[in-house]
Amino acid sequence: MSIDERLERLTERHEALTQSVEILTHDVETLRTIARQDGENIRALARIAEIHERRLSQIEGLTE
Repeated sequence: MSIDERLERLTERHEALTQSVEILTHDVETLRTIARQDGENIRALARIAEIHERRLSQIEGLTE
């Protein structure tokens, strides 16, 4: 294999790796966005659960 062929092969591999890193970076950003949204949804559900717990406690307090 000549030097020119080696350089061509290395260039192709470098381009493929660069493309893979770009795709991976995009995927990581997408996962971060999804994780952030999941966290917000979990906090919202926790707030709803706390509100319901208080309401139930108030109702139980009235019937005792």
